[in-house]
Amino acid sequence: MHGHDHHGRHHGHGHGHAHAHDHAVPATAPAQRAFVIGIVLNGAFVVVEAAAGLVTGSLALLADAGHNLSDVLGLVLAWGAVRLGRRAPTRRRTFGWRRSTIMAALLNAVLLLVAVGGIAWEAVRRAQEPVPVPGMAIMVVAGLGFLVNAATAALFLSSRRHDLNARGAYLHMAADAAVSLGVVASGAAILATGWDWLDPAVSLVIAVVILAGTWGLLREAVDLALDAVPPGIDPAAVRAHLAALPGVVAVHDLHIWALSTTETALTAHLVKPDPRDDDPLVARATAELRERFGIGHATLQWERADGDCPGAPCAPGDQ
Repeated sequence: MHGHDHHGRHHGHGHGHAHAHDHAVPATAPAQRAFVIGIVLNGAFVVVEAAAGLVTGSLALLADAGHNLSDVLGLVLAWGAVRLGRRAPTRRRTFGWRRSTIMAALLNAVLLLVAVGGIAWEAVRRAQEPVPVPGMAIMVVAGLGFLVNAATAALFLSSRRHDLNARGAYLHMAADAAVSLGVVASGAAILATGWDWLDPAVSLVIAVVILAGTWGLLREAVDLALDAVPPGIDPAAVRAHLAALPGVVAVHDLHIWALSTTETALTAHLVKPDPRDDDPLVARATAELRERFGIGHATLQWERADGDCPGAPCAPGDQ
């Protein structure tokens, strides 16, 4: 507990602020490298796949290239947000650009839904009038696509747990790998049976799979945009933990929200009639919130008056 005392020492209202910006850096460093490599790899592949689609006349390859292009745009978006999220706060933007990571995750999910709509539309159209396609060429190009997408997804594997953007990119790439694999399978089946309708049928199944994965991402991003408590944090457990601190008789105005896709903030009023040990207690509380719940930005305010304060915000008790 020593070493944390300075957090609340010179703030009479107990504004304990643990600086967890440092924690976000290792989490996003591999993600940043992954974004750059992913953008270059996938951008190059989109060009190759689109060209192959035009040469062979395969609509499946062209559709897959379009789908991959939407993901490259998604990666650019998410990477830009990670860069913006690292920019220092200004006098007017006191949180910096961290919230842009949440907006990017939201936009990313919407982009993916649009891509799914495009695939489904194309598949339904092609099911009605199947076009003869060269199975072997489709297999080779889509197989290359699978390798590129799987390799990119693997880059985001480590950072996907603690960053919604990295998770979005990981889901994108894993979905792309599944799409490419489906295209490989349909190419092989068309080669064996000559059934051209297999191609749109497979892409329709894959669209449903992607839709299921994206829905969760969209819901989570909307929640974060609405300042909901981030997933993985139990607000009841946080309240109970603060209420159990020595001398604290009640907890008011507890708010827990995401500053970005990797950082969490908390504000609360703690009712503590006895002002003794205020400073060390703030230091202890902020340290425990960081270690136990992953909440790096905690602002705690003391209230001296006992009793509830229904409706109105509690008056600062120490002035």
